[in-house]
Amino acid sequence: MKDIAKILIFGGGLLLLVGLTVYFAGDKLRWFGNLPGDIRVERPGFSFYMPLASMLLASVVLSVVVWLVRKLF
Repeated sequence: MKDIAKILIFGGGLLLLVGLTVYFAGDKLRWFGNLPGDIRVERPGFSFYMPLASMLLASVVLSVVVWLVRKLF
């Protein structure tokens, strides 16, 4: 049970850190979602947005975080 508690505490702390970052530095993160690999199609009556590069970057960052958590705990 202590292992699960550590993971939940770390996950909650990580969510708090991400929330505070977005709240206080959200205007400096406008580049996320507008990277060169993101696909945006806008036509009259139709719009399509697929954030390929942004989600690839988020996946790499989350993979590193999970790797660190598994290494530390």
